[in-house]
Amino acid sequence: MTITVSTDGSALGNPNGPMGWAWADHAKNAGGTLGHEHDEHGYDAGGATNGTNQIGELCAVLEALRAHPGSEPLLIESDSQYAINCSTTWVKGWKRNGWKNSQKKPVKNVELIKAIDAEISRRPGPVNFKWVKGHASNAGNELVDELARTYAGDCRSGARDGYLPIEGWQSLLNSEYAHGTDVPPDVQLVLDGKADAADLRKPMPSTAGSAAATSKQSLADMLAEPEGVPDFDFSEDADDTDNSAHAQSQERTTAVATSGLSAPAAPTAPTPGSPSGLTVSGNLTFSPAPKTSPYYNGQPMPISGTIAIEGYVDGDGNLTITNVPFFRK
Repeated sequence: MTITVSTDGSALGNPNGPMGWAWADHAKNAGGTLGHEHDEHGYDAGGATNGTNQIGELCAVLEALRAHPGSEPLLIESDSQYAINCSTTWVKGWKRNGWKNSQKKPVKNVELIKAIDAEISRRPGPVNFKWVKGHASNAGNELVDELARTYAGDCRSGARDGYLPIEGWQSLLNSEYAHGTDVPPDVQLVLDGKADAADLRKPMPSTAGSAAATSKQSLADMLAEPEGVPDFDFSEDADDTDNSAHAQSQERTTAVATSGLSAPAAPTAPTPGSPSGLTVSGNLTFSPAPKTSPYYNGQPMPISGTIAIEGYVDGDGNLTITNVPFFRK
């Protein structure tokens, strides 16, 4: 049975804007079997504070390959002709020419392209690619586009650390866009040869339903919960391990504001959850949207938590907030 995966990369302000990548299985549980490197949710996403759309596209393809190392035929759908050609046709000539392009210059993003080629070569099952038109109501493409853009936005706001395959970091840092890149400390240790690249990968179960599935959830995991909304775990004893996750709803929500009103000094936010005596009412937009999950059931989602706000409130009580972290209870 063929496993079909959508991949996408995103750069907010390409080139050198905040970058994201994502892959997603088309069928639930496609990777939740022995021989795969991810759980039954079948999603993953990452990004960095800056980069290019091309690096994001290649990271998505590489991570999709690594998450599906089995013998089943794998079909990767992408809206990037660049990523597809790098993985299938251009790579053959570059290898013959010593990884030089037609202008006799070093191939860009060579670390990622070599890694993709190696993964395809060692995979027992065949790998094929299919180009799909972007932003054309293709459900898989729309989902990974949303995941990639969301992670890029989270990197821009500082809500999440960068998460790329090590070859993605190498391609980025060897590019003209390396200046100003926020490299997480654990990644720097690997780049300096002081740690193993395998340590950077998220913990994954060896079989579906194993204990490892209870480890910290990624953004992709949360989007794929059966109820079709990000899983903030609303139980009283929930472990608060992912305060930067976002979800989207058009519901009317009341949240506790934790900013002060003093001026001209910037407000000091108390500890999230402590009373401030202030309330905020209005429409909040959460991201990513529940509708981006293939398991969305069309119903409004329940949600409970607080938002931490820092800024200046004018005399009428107005404050504009953008991409602030949501703290689940």
